[in-house]
Amino acid sequence: MGLPVDEVVARLEAMRSGDLPTHGGRTLAYVYDSGLADADELGRRALAMFASANGLDPTAFPSLLQMEQELVGFAGRLLDAPEGFVGTATSGGTESILLAVQTARDARPEVDQPRMVLPTTVHAAFHKAAHYFGVEPVFVPVDPGTFRADAEAMAAAIDDRTVLVVASAPSYAHGVIDPVTPIAAAALAAGARCHVDACIGGWVLPYLRRQGADQPDWTFAVEGVTSISVDLHKYAYTPKGVSLLLHRSAWLRRPQLFAAADWPGYTMLNTTTQSTKSGGPLAAAWAVVTHLGDDGYAALAEQVGDGIRELVDGLAVLPELAVVARPDSTLVALRADDSCDVFTICDEMLLRGWFVQPQMAFAGEPPTMHLTLSAATAPLVPEFLAALGESVSAAVAAGPVQVAPELAAAASAIDPATLDDAAFDGLLQVAGLAGADGALALPERMAPVNALLNVAPPRLREALLVTFLDRLSRPRTQ
Repeated sequence: MGLPVDEVVARLEAMRSGDLPTHGGRTLAYVYDSGLADADELGRRALAMFASANGLDPTAFPSLLQMEQELVGFAGRLLDAPEGFVGTATSGGTESILLAVQTARDARPEVDQPRMVLPTTVHAAFHKAAHYFGVEPVFVPVDPGTFRADAEAMAAAIDDRTVLVVASAPSYAHGVIDPVTPIAAAALAAGARCHVDACIGGWVLPYLRRQGADQPDWTFAVEGVTSISVDLHKYAYTPKGVSLLLHRSAWLRRPQLFAAADWPGYTMLNTTTQSTKSGGPLAAAWAVVTHLGDDGYAALAEQVGDGIRELVDGLAVLPELAVVARPDSTLVALRADDSCDVFTICDEMLLRGWFVQPQMAFAGEPPTMHLTLSAATAPLVPEFLAALGESVSAAVAAGPVQVAPELAAAASAIDPATLDDAAFDGLLQVAGLAGADGALALPERMAPVNALLNVAPPRLREALLVTFLDRLSRPRTQ
């Protein structure tokens, strides 16, 4: 016999108590909070109403098709889509990006060993797409002063094997918009597609622009932009997970669609990577977007825009921190001086009830601290700055975290290609992360672990984290 309903709910609540809060504005990564209780409740109701509806067959569930069409229509107006544009709802930004890459590849079957040209600041989902679909990534360094894509260098990297060129609006790590106009022009001249990754910015940047923000052009108004991805579960503030992938025309989207009739079952026909998919997230997104409407999103964007300006201005009183790049959107990256380190600051902020995200060193740039501001956080900026000031003071008093030489040596001796359980266990022992039974024993403070990962080369870091994830996600047998 299973457990009674009340006991199951109690266990769910107990497990949930250990998670980061998704509401209240104190989690500055992973979640997006409008601060509007009515919108949140409406999203949950719609999610439950359509949880068992199946998006596999739009003729069986025409309600889902109608909701998708209306959401795509709303996004098209935001993104200056031309007449004849099309769009598809996906499970999130990564799936939208995967489909953009797969579609660009399949549109050029005559190209052996296809390539895509990417700024080094592009989202890691493009790394995944390259791995999944065999499209060689050609990474182009960004401008070291602005962290924006170098349009001339990207144009020079395009060749006759290039099927896709990508720009970000904005980049996740630094919150700046790439120069889409010259990048798209270079792609168009070469006969390649140009995708704009606006997953995090696509539902807020248009409103910020209406309110006077200075932005380079990045929407379908730019000639040569062939597709744009925009997530609804970010700044449309809908429950996870829904994203949209828009194409300039139905012809451009055609290679994305998949059909399989050469088997004895039903003819498989899909617009996305998924076949069966719950209608719950799509219905929740439709409900929240329909409820908030254009005016509601304009008000939320104004709120978060004011919060970003207050945050950046308020950082001036903390000389130990510097804004890496003046943000174009709602994302801010901070670096620390030699008196402290961002990993300790992140730990200190968590002790004070705020989650901020560490980012590792890359291409000669030091590690940074990433802040994603949502509407619910904006009114709390003074409180956030006070906690940040306290955290910086504590980090300065502790001094920058140091990686023990023997630990750095042990890590550097590992070959990422041959990292196995035994080698990983040895590293856990040296790092003090092994429990009595050999299981993982994560410390309360993550700064030492992050500092170790920071000094590891990217390939080794990837291998360590994959092994960590494998160990973390093994089944419970008792």
